[in-house]
Amino acid sequence: MSTPSNKIGIVIGGLLLAILMASMDNTITATAMGTIIGELGGLDKFVWVTSAYMVAEMAGMPIFGKLSDMYGRKRFFIFGILVFMFGSVLCGTATSIEQLSLYRAVQGIGAGALMPITFTIMFDAVAPENRGKLGGLFGAVFGMSSIFGPLLGAYITEYIHWEWIFYINLPLGLISFAMIAFFYKESLEHSKQKIDWWGAGSLVCAIVCLIFALELGGKQYAWTSLQIGSLFAGFLLFALLFLFVEKRAEEPIISFAMFRTRLFATSNVLAMLSGAAFITASVYIPIFIQGVLGGSATNSGYVLLPMMLGTVVTATAGGSLMTRIPYRSIMIMTLILLVAGIALMTTLTTGSSRFTITVYMIMIGLGIGSSFSVLSNAAIHSFSIRQRGAANSTLTFLRSLGMTLGITIFGIIQSHALTKHLTESFAQGSQTAVPQGIDFKDPHMLLDPATRAHIPAEVLRVITEGLSSSIITTFAWALIPAVLALAAAFLMGKDKLDPAAEARELEEAKAKGEGYVPSH
Repeated sequence: MSTPSNKIGIVIGGLLLAILMASMDNTITATAMGTIIGELGGLDKFVWVTSAYMVAEMAGMPIFGKLSDMYGRKRFFIFGILVFMFGSVLCGTATSIEQLSLYRAVQGIGAGALMPITFTIMFDAVAPENRGKLGGLFGAVFGMSSIFGPLLGAYITEYIHWEWIFYINLPLGLISFAMIAFFYKESLEHSKQKIDWWGAGSLVCAIVCLIFALELGGKQYAWTSLQIGSLFAGFLLFALLFLFVEKRAEEPIISFAMFRTRLFATSNVLAMLSGAAFITASVYIPIFIQGVLGGSATNSGYVLLPMMLGTVVTATAGGSLMTRIPYRSIMIMTLILLVAGIALMTTLTTGSSRFTITVYMIMIGLGIGSSFSVLSNAAIHSFSIRQRGAANSTLTFLRSLGMTLGITIFGIIQSHALTKHLTESFAQGSQTAVPQGIDFKDPHMLLDPATRAHIPAEVLRVITEGLSSSIITTFAWALIPAVLALAAAFLMGKDKLDPAAEARELEEAKAKGEGYVPSH
């Protein structure tokens, strides 16, 4: 049974809605966290709201990707969207920060199925010659969610109520569910294989230990504390167990054999490194504009608009160029812009103009956009249809891991640089004292107009210079993963998307009836 050609547009629409819903969920929640904490309490525990979602999502990606290869995409897509909507309803009913964190984990399980399988269904359902353009469209939607998420979250929180940032997922999810459930048809030929439960369990435990260690270290607990040391030890133990188990599993959750393929290995390295550099710019550019230049933007949606528009342009262009030039050439051209944009950010001063920063932001956006469309295709290029789910979910997992590690590590660098600068500045005999309640480790507090209004002009100047210096230092460190990503791009080889070869492979797989075979 196949999906009729006149229904493909409906299927693609359903997939785009799913990507929009899942990718927008974190950004729309971020803008409402202040209001949520004010109502539910638990300021000391708010980190769990984000961490629970991220841990569940990241742990689920490779697991559901592998399961979709074994038993088909559609059933796990439907499972993911139903669980995500159920978690959204629960989040809206939360009466404490602990409940909200638990319900966000339920959402994360759904997102762990949705994110990788959505892209894989697109690769399966669409003819190879159209995959490039649609890959760019999917990447563009992913980028646009970063723009509209904060804006929508701020509007809903201010004019309706924070619960509706979760309830808004219901109409989007129901429409997407209907589009896929009724219009996407796939082959029922699936191969039953053993599920690597030991690998899945050790992977989940390793991720939980790592994420919580990074989130809690230097905040709730000192980096040298027994609690953080135990979490890092747990991560190391479960990571070693995961490696041991995966090498012996008949059907591993993450196949290390895939990494022997150069294009797959370099695509994953690129996704991880470029993700770390990009997320750093996304977080600290708004802080620089508002905290150093005194911008009036109230949320990152407006501030990041130029960068995200650049992302949309190269995500779409990269997807269109894949059939004409090698993946490597596209990535090299765009990553040069990423490196240049971040390098130029290190030249900013307290006197830099908003126009100058906007130009640099556009360069960074243009530099990262193609990674969303090109790398997804490059990652599955060398593998059979039955392995695509695992290949794509591994890429999505490592990109998310790179972003998580990037924002955590560079956040530590920025906080340390700011604290050091301000401590040294005020220790050198400043005539004005620092007002009570100012926390040097919390740059967001320094952006609050009410707080800044009570800071003497001389102290505010020192703080502004310190904030500027610390962010510039962070951009300098972010150059490292950006440059390494560019270097890795040269190792990708000369492969490019070949629609004719893809079509032949699909027909051969259908003729042989080899396991799970999707249908156009």
